[in-house]
Amino acid sequence: MATVPVMLSIAGSDPSGGAGIQADLKTASALGVYGAAALTALTVQNTRGVTGIHAVPPSFVADQVRAVLADLEVGAIKIGMLGTPDVVVTVAEVLATTEVPVVLDPVMVATSGDRLVSDETVDAIRTTLLPKVAVVTPNVPEAAVLSRTEAATDAAGLETAAVALRETGAAAVLVKGGHLGGPTSVDVLADADGLRVYTAPRVDTPNTHGTGCSLSSAIASGLALGLPLRQAVEEAKEYLTEALRSGATFSVGQGHGPIDHLWRERR
Repeated sequence: MATVPVMLSIAGSDPSGGAGIQADLKTASALGVYGAAALTALTVQNTRGVTGIHAVPPSFVADQVRAVLADLEVGAIKIGMLGTPDVVVTVAEVLATTEVPVVLDPVMVATSGDRLVSDETVDAIRTTLLPKVAVVTPNVPEAAVLSRTEAATDAAGLETAAVALRETGAAAVLVKGGHLGGPTSVDVLADADGLRVYTAPRVDTPNTHGTGCSLSSAIASGLALGLPLRQAVEEAKEYLTEALRSGATFSVGQGHGPIDHLWRERR
């Protein structure tokens, strides 16, 4: 029988379906990868915002991850929302037992602007988790928080932030420039080979719910498929751009609607 590439998402749940675990599983499926999931938190949210967070006990998070790793041939792991410092430390301890590449999306602020984690959780991510991941994918404000630098205001600032954050211990850093505005969407990757800039036409749409989750899970899916990191990032950005473009024609919810994860199937 054929082996199916597997991507494990360790993240929170979005009951409205546009972000978190739900977005990760849709993305993996769209890219031909089998998606598995370990829940770290339950949220009360929709396209208009987050109004509640219920953290899953750290030991139960670890049990979920171990159960998947013991049974499925996981090719890559994506980490999203980690609700508490204890969960961060516990996940880091479990990851220390595997060589599977990890993509960390340091979910700290929702698209709606709602803060999702405490300062203590940020510190735990910086000290215990960053050194263990293959790539971390912060947006502009998240990169500033993690690297303790000023937020980037232009493409040069993205490069500075990526290099600064990589010096904290991450093997590679992809700083996303979505917050910068302008006609072009610019992301900057800093890895062992230097800097790589990815550009794409910016899509004018309010339907951006779950973009960060979907990009990071697309990168992880690419790694599960055996792609080198730079190619995985490139193909993930192309996938997200088209998902944004297709999702701009949808009307789901009354706030920031979701992207269209299944744009390829619709076409």
